[in-house]
Amino acid sequence: MSTQVSEEVREALHEGRPVVALESTIIAHGLPRPRNLAVALELEELVRAGGAVPATVAVVDGTARVGLDRAALTRIAEDPAVRKLGHRDLAPALATGATGATTVSATAWLADAAGIRVFATGGLGGVHRGWTETQDESADLRLLARVGITVVCAGVKSILDVPATLQRLETLGVTVVGYGTEHFPGFYLSSSGEPVDWTLRTPEEVAAVIRAQDRLGGPRAALVVGNPVPVEEQLDPALHDRVLAGGLAAAQEKGISGQGVTPFLLEYLTVHTEGASLEANLAAVRGNVRLAASIAGAYGAGADGVAAAPGADGR
Repeated sequence: MSTQVSEEVREALHEGRPVVALESTIIAHGLPRPRNLAVALELEELVRAGGAVPATVAVVDGTARVGLDRAALTRIAEDPAVRKLGHRDLAPALATGATGATTVSATAWLADAAGIRVFATGGLGGVHRGWTETQDESADLRLLARVGITVVCAGVKSILDVPATLQRLETLGVTVVGYGTEHFPGFYLSSSGEPVDWTLRTPEEVAAVIRAQDRLGGPRAALVVGNPVPVEEQLDPALHDRVLAGGLAAAQEKGISGQGVTPFLLEYLTVHTEGASLEANLAAVRGNVRLAASIAGAYGAGADGVAAAPGADGR
């Protein structure tokens, strides 16, 4: 694979210093211009403020890049031709010299291959509503069953079937924990109402779980850390439910299906909440990035505060 790891990220990994992977789809496709570039730079600074090195991931001119310089970040943010790449799209993108922003699945794959253990994002993809008719399920789920990375997220997008997604993650053997909560987060909302089996309350506890995974060996799978958006920054639940119901009805009326449903509903929420859903999304991402930096630092420090080896698999 044609992959370029930035000098800063490569040195940090070699020295056992904490690194946090960041996806780039939110930059290219999740935020309006020019705010998207400002947010991209802000998230990298939040990682640095937490004592870790940011590694934003994207594909630029047919090269998978783990850690972007300012020029590459700017291109991903400003070029309207930037594609959206899941992990299934990486080979064609590299072979044809394409430029694209990476989704959760592509970012997790590339970050894991580079030896990064912690990844911060907004929300995961999941099982879509009406799955029994459409069989529509995000590629994120299967990919997370194959990579040994810790993903800090605010749950799955609330436009999806959350109970079915959690069941699917269980079937795939992906460990899910709540951070400071006994319920899985609801992306825009602090809680989806669905319980989690495990609750962890400090970055050190999360790091201990990662180290336990290292010692266990066996099948590799991600650790999903559900970190809720603060209650005071969540989208008003009544507004969320009302607008989402309207969006689902509108999608059905317009005959929107398949891959078109998610972008339609996210845009519908943004418009009909007058931007409040976007602000809740950003609040969640910021919190996830801060927590991911703390977890990466705690993992790197090891159980007794001494720098740990990168992992049981020798990376």
